[in-house]
Amino acid sequence: MGLRERKKEETRIALSWAAIKLTVERGWDNVKVEDIAAEAGVSPRTFNNYFSSKGEAIAARHFDRAVQIADELRSRPDGEPLWEAITNAVFARFALGMQEPEQPADERWITGVKLMSLHPEHQGEFFKAHMAALDALAAAVAERTGTDADRDLYPRLVAGAVGTAVLATIQLWTHGDAPAPFAKLLRDAFGQIAAGLPTP
Repeated sequence: MGLRERKKEETRIALSWAAIKLTVERGWDNVKVEDIAAEAGVSPRTFNNYFSSKGEAIAARHFDRAVQIADELRSRPDGEPLWEAITNAVFARFALGMQEPEQPADERWITGVKLMSLHPEHQGEFFKAHMAALDALAAAVAERTGTDADRDLYPRLVAGAVGTAVLATIQLWTHGDAPAPFAKLLRDAFGQIAAGLPTP
């Protein structure tokens, strides 16, 4: 990236993270675009140059993380088994579940993330970002396996399995009394897929 492109990317990330931070802390209905822009140190007009809504800004972190996972997968050693490489790539980029590494995992934060995740606008934007993320991951899987993401089923099946593991983990973590921390649940999900989803 050139300097201009890097600054634009930094602004985009800052806006997305500000949207997440404020929404988790204050609740969905108590955060406006103006608040997000102020938190990121830019104008509301600048926000609108990057995102069409608060929900899109929040969901952008999911897409960005997926692109980073795809890039990380490309850099994994050639001899590493596919599902081991995918798991390592995910945990190299996914940090601790749905939060940034610098954010402490206290109960208020976790509760706020769960409430944000259940909001209908977030779910709609998250699904759109998720579908785009699967395309990015399928392309990386295709490169690693010598297949074609536009012609072969395999890379899309693998990307879909990864996406399903992430979604299933999020749903268990947000909707119920999860039996383990998010990261442990996600690692277990990949382990079960790699083992062929044996009957419990």
